[in-house]
Amino acid sequence: MTRTTRSPLALTLPVLLFALCFAPIAFGAAKKAAPKKAAPAKASAKTSAKTDKKSARAERGRDQKADRNKASARRDAREERRERASIKSRERGPQRETARERRERLREEKLSAKRERDDDRRDSRKMSRRERLREAERRRREEAARRAEIARQAAIARALAIARQRAADQALRDETVANILRDEITGEDPEVRQAALSALGNHAGSVVVMDPKSGRVYTVVNQDWALRRGFKPCSTIKLVTGLAGLNERIIDPIQTVNISTGTFRLDLTDSLALSNNGYFQRVSGDVGFDSMMKYARAFGLGEPTGINHPNESPGRLPFFKSGYAVNHMGSHGDDIEITPIQLANMASTIANGGKILTPHLPRTPEENVRFKTEVRRKLEVPEEHLQRLVPGMVGAVNYGTGKLAYDPTQTVAGKTGTCIGQGSWLGLFTSYAPVHDPRLAIAVVTRGSGERGRLAASVAGKIYRSLNHRFGNRGGAQPLIANDRLAPRPKIDARTAAALSDEDKEVDAYVVSEGATDAGNDAGAAAAPRSSIKSTLSTPATRPTEVTTRPAIKSSAPSTASPTHNQNGGERPRRVLETRP
Repeated sequence: MTRTTRSPLALTLPVLLFALCFAPIAFGAAKKAAPKKAAPAKASAKTSAKTDKKSARAERGRDQKADRNKASARRDAREERRERASIKSRERGPQRETARERRERLREEKLSAKRERDDDRRDSRKMSRRERLREAERRRREEAARRAEIARQAAIARALAIARQRAADQALRDETVANILRDEITGEDPEVRQAALSALGNHAGSVVVMDPKSGRVYTVVNQDWALRRGFKPCSTIKLVTGLAGLNERIIDPIQTVNISTGTFRLDLTDSLALSNNGYFQRVSGDVGFDSMMKYARAFGLGEPTGINHPNESPGRLPFFKSGYAVNHMGSHGDDIEITPIQLANMASTIANGGKILTPHLPRTPEENVRFKTEVRRKLEVPEEHLQRLVPGMVGAVNYGTGKLAYDPTQTVAGKTGTCIGQGSWLGLFTSYAPVHDPRLAIAVVTRGSGERGRLAASVAGKIYRSLNHRFGNRGGAQPLIANDRLAPRPKIDARTAAALSDEDKEVDAYVVSEGATDAGNDAGAAAAPRSSIKSTLSTPATRPTEVTTRPAIKSSAPSTASPTHNQNGGERPRRVLETRP
């Protein structure tokens, strides 16, 4: 049998035909199946995009939160810096900062403000408009809450301060009432005492009423304060300064001094009436410390008056002062203590022409019948110089700081004083009336947060008016001071007078102008304030006493009569209480 042999071509033909027949079918199936395989890839891309967006949003939120935290940290840092600066300023107290400290403080404030502005701009660039509005609202609320808290704390502090002040005032009033109940009133004039008590009313203070010609004491209300307690004289010391300036030829009583820009002019009379500090500060500085002390001792300050009451205080005078402290002492009475009985005796000395009397209270009918005037000594100054002080004292009552003491039926001469001393506000007033025929000398000292010299003058005015029927003008005679020198009128208008009145400015602004606190006196003496006075005071004939580095020697003025001897000869019976209060 013959074997048949096939060629390769014959074998491949069937295979090619089969491939040609089934290739289109396979290609279509593959084409249909392709979209089904691509769909999952597209879904995966969308999911990935969403995930990326969420992560970007979360990242942006974390960045914004971090920015807000940084901004909050910067605000906290600013608040902390402000708090540290506030604590530093409180610890430093009311001390005057130097020029270098001021420059450093201003530079630090500018840098802090610049940092805050940069921080705000940086924060605003990173936040959207809605976020910026939201942040601004949050800051506004925080600032409002902070201000409300500050106001609340201030209100609490103010309420506590008012409560403490009211408690202190009530304590002074209670002390006054207790002292009055312990007063020894044997021999006092009951009508005068009742008038003084009614006029004093609810004020915490003391009143002395005496005869300026004889030294007879009618009443002493609150004897513990009037006789045994010294007070800062405040502006009543200007009477001593004025007399010293006149007698040392530092000032001419009719010469004027330019005030402020030179538009207004004040002389001695208006300076006393308006209690202008600058005028008397210049006079005191020119007179000098030693001469000021000489005239203060001549008035009887720094020594007991000799009244027949036990344990009388001599008051106090400073041993040494120099520089601007002497000027300030002549207008404010720094480091001087005076008792109300000394204040009344000083007014009596001016009223009677320069006689230093020994006040005496007749305690028995025998003493009352045999009462005689006791003159301790006489001021070694021309009586004309004392009379030069009277127009200013009359002006103080007629149009100056003591208007509340005015009595239309008689002429009252007085001097007010307002300052802080002995831990509280002081109001002082020393006076006498009628000017042409002095019959009463009244000194009033009040203490408390609302007390001023004008209120002390009102107490004295009530006493004068209530006792006018007994101690006023005799027989309805007209006052003998109709001339221009003793019946002064202000040389400036009322509005200008109010602006130049230092005591009125103190009351209106609640500022210590006439007398700083005891702690502030030393600081005030260290740096003299700029005076607004252009002085035209006359040059003294001799150079004022220069202050040395040693304490001044006390000058003892010779006494013309012993404490129990009078110039008319003979002795008067004296009865002094032996019991101690």
